[in-house]
Amino acid sequence: MTGVSREIRERSQPLRRERIRQRVLEQGFARLDELARDFGVSLMTMHRDVDALESEGWLVKIRGGATANPSALVLAGVRERASAMRMEKAAIAAVGARMIRPGQSVFLDDSTTVLELVPFLVAQPPMTIATNFLPVTSAVGDVAGIDVHVLGGRYHPRQEACFGRQTIEAIAQLHADVVFMSTTAVSDGKCLHRSEETVMVRHALMGNAARRVLLVDHAKFGRPAPHLLCGVEEFDTVITDDGIDAEDLADLRERCADVQVASLSV
Repeated sequence: MTGVSREIRERSQPLRRERIRQRVLEQGFARLDELARDFGVSLMTMHRDVDALESEGWLVKIRGGATANPSALVLAGVRERASAMRMEKAAIAAVGARMIRPGQSVFLDDSTTVLELVPFLVAQPPMTIATNFLPVTSAVGDVAGIDVHVLGGRYHPRQEACFGRQTIEAIAQLHADVVFMSTTAVSDGKCLHRSEETVMVRHALMGNAARRVLLVDHAKFGRPAPHLLCGVEEFDTVITDDGIDAEDLADLRERCADVQVASLSV
């Protein structure tokens, strides 16, 4: 019976790993103990499954769980990225919205976390919004009292955003009271991104804003990414969610003076 059970598990392994891969990529993060429970395998087996998916470049193991490898997300569109960690992003955006005042000028990057700020922004006109992210412009473009500046440049269809020299030149002509942005990954106190173009635009946004706010969910801590943006200490405020590991939160608070944690239970 043991041999038969082992054979069944081995035959189901490829399908199980594919389902694990899809789940983590869709959700952005998953705990290993929850994956083991949901897929009906031991924690040791789940470690082996995730190790295999990590070696293939799909996932990254972090404390107690697995997160999507940014390299695997390159081909993901805005809809797919927006669905990952949706509740965490919404909670983080709600905390960030407390910093917004009518009459302010606001920079928004092309992240799906920042997209969750839009309902709060449209409720507080008058306001000036400048962004290179087309989903934001389409959401606020016809709202009375919202003055929208599209930071044009070379359009990337999958990201639904503009990048390049023209985008940076457009940013240079403006100044914002506050910039809200996210990051692909946080590792050793450094904010990292998948592409150099993304980093260049975010540097320009940060350089022309009086206040810098980073919105980053817990799944992004410990991820790898090739391009350095800056240290987290370059932000005036960092907002994360209460799923963050205690060690990551302690490190964040050592590096940044104002760290706020959004609760999903509220």
